[in-house]
Amino acid sequence: MALTPPTASARKSRIEAALLAELSPIQLNVVDDSERHRGHGGWREGGETHFSVEVVSQAFEGKSRVARQRLVMDALKTEFDTGLHALSVTTRTPGE
Repeated sequence: MALTPPTASARKSRIEAALLAELSPIQLNVVDDSERHRGHGGWREGGETHFSVEVVSQAFEGKSRVARQRLVMDALKTEFDTGLHALSVTTRTPGE
């Protein structure tokens, strides 16, 4: 069975909800950068294909940069499966 992409207008909210649930961040900033990528690969009319996230979470303590990014990407697997094309990720611990 093929996955039906959810409505694009809700993607930012779903990204925020997934990261809040998985990582319990003390700071979370999600920005839709899609318009900056107009005409590039993966861009679609209506946007919500390219995002930047900044996450500050205790969950990153003691983890490498790659392991931190994997945690974020794993939390957003459904979004990638349904049309999220690119994600820029910044991760920090509360002490950083």
